[in-house]
Amino acid sequence: MAGGSRERDSIFLEVGQSLCPECRGLVHADVLVRGRRVYLRKWCPEHGHSEALVSSDIDHYRYSLKYNKPGTLPRRFSTRVERGCPHDCGLCPDHQQHTCLAIIDVTQACDLKCPACLADAGGSGFLAPEQVARLLDVYRECEGNPDVLQFSGGEPTLHPELFELLALARAKGIRLVQLNTNGLRIARDDAFLARLAEFRPSVYLQFDGLSAVVYRRIRGADLLADKLLAVERLSDCGIPIVLSATVVPGVNDGELGDLVRFALQNPRIRGLMFQPVAHIGRHRLEFDPLNRITLPDILKGLERQTEGELTRADFVPVPCPYPTCFALTYVYTGGERLTTAPRLVNVDDYLDYFKNRIITDLSPLTQTSLEELWSAGAVPGTDESLKSLASCCGISLEDLEALRDQITMIGVHAFMDVHNFELKRARKCCVHQLLPDGGLVPFCVYNVLKRGS
Repeated sequence: MAGGSRERDSIFLEVGQSLCPECRGLVHADVLVRGRRVYLRKWCPEHGHSEALVSSDIDHYRYSLKYNKPGTLPRRFSTRVERGCPHDCGLCPDHQQHTCLAIIDVTQACDLKCPACLADAGGSGFLAPEQVARLLDVYRECEGNPDVLQFSGGEPTLHPELFELLALARAKGIRLVQLNTNGLRIARDDAFLARLAEFRPSVYLQFDGLSAVVYRRIRGADLLADKLLAVERLSDCGIPIVLSATVVPGVNDGELGDLVRFALQNPRIRGLMFQPVAHIGRHRLEFDPLNRITLPDILKGLERQTEGELTRADFVPVPCPYPTCFALTYVYTGGERLTTAPRLVNVDDYLDYFKNRIITDLSPLTQTSLEELWSAGAVPGTDESLKSLASCCGISLEDLEALRDQITMIGVHAFMDVHNFELKRARKCCVHQLLPDGGLVPFCVYNVLKRGS
């Protein structure tokens, strides 16, 4: 240090773009590293400087980038480039990835008032079947023969014509339909469950923990008995389940290991997805944008709370979105000790896209299989995921079929809010909201900028 000069307290990593937390305008943002943590420092001409935590672990942040897969073009774009990203979402030709998973909110009506609802649900009205049919046609026009669709809301089980919508998706050639639900009607309505069993969608079940206090804090009511009953009833009907846990610091971040053990003990639970809480929608919980829970915090918590049965090395960033958004693994529980897919095949050999630009002897079959498994559109427990596992792990499909109930996908999906919003992540998003006007909008862009507008 010469002449008494002082060093800055952070390392400058790159220039980016984010949103002002006050006016939500697109602003300049420096990406900085301070104390091994990654921050955005923003400047808005009207509201000045603001900061937000992006990642609690610079090593994980940098490690994830090698999984940045080249984007895939959709068959057609729906909007033109006029005002620039993110205002032209729909999708426009500047977007860097096609749709892996499309979500249709069939209603904003809901039977809960969750303090942590990212959708701020509780409105009224339902999409008519003819509206949904038109949206499915748009999805097919943009993606050809799309595989995966999620019906969400609000609470989609309240839709009076839900089973007509499920039949419609099947008739339009959508092979895998997910139902994103709080599970209350499944737990309480016998006739509804019987009809649902005829369609056997994959149920994406809101399931935040295994104690009553968790649901009182996150969902506003003691729903534990309903959640456990929903899992039991779905299992009895043979309906595959993916649990979805919103993780709130000081509320349920100490139950990560318990949730993993619960999921692995139930053969009908095909997946468990952790979602660090985002400050969007109807978020009424205590929140500090400089001290939030991030994706690597959950990975470290899983390693600690499972006593090393799962480690951070078991989780591989998902390449089709921006790779800091999403990480997952596949767990096999049929042996004396659990193991994971990354312990059976060196995933880096096939999904490190920077390294693989100069390697020419990769097995196309293995790489394709791993890309299908590590995808935002992967639905655990399906024939497609089993075939991909068999291909990349060197197991015959016949042997793997017998193991269907012993394989569980566990993942962490970090959504953005106005504080940690990064334009580069939005431009690579492959989970898209299919809107009533026919637009396909990246999920976080929709929730931060478009929902309710």
